[in-house]
Amino acid sequence: MDIPLDRFLNFLVVEKGLSPNTLEAYSRDLIQYFRFLESKGISDLSLTQSETLYEYLGTLRSRKLSGRTQARILSALRSFYRFLQEESLRTDNPTLPLQSPKSKRTLPKTLSELEVETLIRQPNTGTPRGLRDAVMLEVLYATGLRVSELIALTLDQLELEAHLIRTMGKGSKERLVPIGKIASQCLREYLLKGRPPLLKNPMAPWVFVNNRGGRLTRQGFWKILRQYGQKAGILKKVSPHTLRHTFATHLLEGGADLRSIQTMLGHADISTTQIYTLVTHEHLREVYRRYHPRA
Repeated sequence: MDIPLDRFLNFLVVEKGLSPNTLEAYSRDLIQYFRFLESKGISDLSLTQSETLYEYLGTLRSRKLSGRTQARILSALRSFYRFLQEESLRTDNPTLPLQSPKSKRTLPKTLSELEVETLIRQPNTGTPRGLRDAVMLEVLYATGLRVSELIALTLDQLELEAHLIRTMGKGSKERLVPIGKIASQCLREYLLKGRPPLLKNPMAPWVFVNNRGGRLTRQGFWKILRQYGQKAGILKKVSPHTLRHTFATHLLEGGADLRSIQTMLGHADISTTQIYTLVTHEHLREVYRRYHPRA
């Protein structure tokens, strides 16, 4: 089977500006689909029909994959067949009749203000590594950055005098994110006292470096966060996205408007941001149930 997968992935980078994580997911999804086609004896992509895709989606459902995962796989297939059309490798797009699986929309897990404070206090700020960890937690909660944006931060993206951070989000879209006085002060202290001892190369551009002086990884940060979450005695699962959700929810509870939160989070569609209104409504219901005498 002659598959222009590399050309397609390169197209996604150049034309769509997709992130490495999205590219990896698309590549993995498509390779699994190609294996399915081979198992059916289909070797020509120009001949695949909608019926074949319906059958493939059926195999995904039988594997008990979530609706969200199925929708992502279908999105990858749609993009791929659209690319084949544009490259004149097909005259039609067999994914057009297919409907995206409905995904159950779960409310984001968030932390209380007390839990956030307890979490940020866990690192030993008397050491370079501990100071780095505390500042990363502070910055993540103060800005709502994605973990990929946090670990990719470079020194020239910091505008601490103006209390701003420039970050490159999904689709290679740059945005300015406000950062509060406390987080700005913590960053200055880290850059002065914590970062230099960790550096091996003084020319390294990354704000947050690992113990070997290189760029911190997503997995490395996730392990750090999990460690401090357990140490803080927080029973709920704490992930990098938990702090992002918490940032947005606390802003909304404090009276911030949805459009401003959308801009700070870098959401392309405000419907993505609206999930946080459900979180605050649930919070209000819980307050009512707890404190109203006739609840």
